[in-house]
Amino acid sequence: MSTIHVVGLNVHPVKSTAVRPVRSAAVELPGFAGDRRWMVIDAEGVLVSARELPRLFSISADTPETSSEVTATLRLRAPGMPDLQLPGTGSEVLPVRLHRHDLTGALEAPEADEWVSRVAGVPGLRLVRCVDPTRRALNPDFSQGGDHTAYADGYPVTLASQRSLGRLNDWIAEGAVDRGEPVPEPLSIERFRPNVVIGGDLEAFVEDRWSTVRLGEVTFRVAKPVDRCVMTTIDPGTLATSKEPIRTLARHRRWNGKTWFAMQLIPDSTGVVRVGDEVLPG
Repeated sequence: MSTIHVVGLNVHPVKSTAVRPVRSAAVELPGFAGDRRWMVIDAEGVLVSARELPRLFSISADTPETSSEVTATLRLRAPGMPDLQLPGTGSEVLPVRLHRHDLTGALEAPEADEWVSRVAGVPGLRLVRCVDPTRRALNPDFSQGGDHTAYADGYPVTLASQRSLGRLNDWIAEGAVDRGEPVPEPLSIERFRPNVVIGGDLEAFVEDRWSTVRLGEVTFRVAKPVDRCVMTTIDPGTLATSKEPIRTLARHRRWNGKTWFAMQLIPDSTGVVRVGDEVLPG
């Protein structure tokens, strides 16, 4: 019998900032505890992400869930900047817009706004915290009544497969050889910002066929694949951009006018997921 395991877990406290690996994660109905519970907005209250400002990738945002060193609700770090610890007590709530969703957010603190603006090199940015994830209903075509999340793009949890990434990197290498170009370094799974990374005895893209999946003690519904955007073409370490992986996904994983990699999950229960947990698809 084939065995599949959780080989990586990630939390992203502030949307579009650095991936924070963890050994275990508490699963709540809106997603992993502390995941994408903050986001950066402009003066009009509209989401600003690494699509527009790749320098956001240089920010490491940690909570007690991601670092034992953090005693406040949120700690921000970036090269050349002093650490900023935030209590998470801001109470001024304002309307915010996340893609097509009209939501609300609590302003974190004036010093957080100034800190983020300096790192990004853009004045007037603000940091807001999600105070009511239940306001964020999910697409009814792929969810049930009552499903919700915080500031994730679409759904509470994303899952990616090491085997599928390996196949994608093979396709990228084959394409480079066909074009007479140097073979690039393989892409890392962090390009796709998954919460859950799975590995083991499985075929590439088998997750496309799953309708449910159990990770350790927690059961999830598989909502849909993840449609990928230009943010995956930015190296989160160097901030260099390229045509990959979108060029290759468009050749091998394109339908309905979009390119696809990884899967969207919705928790059907709460609990804890740990690195090493068995993965049981259904």
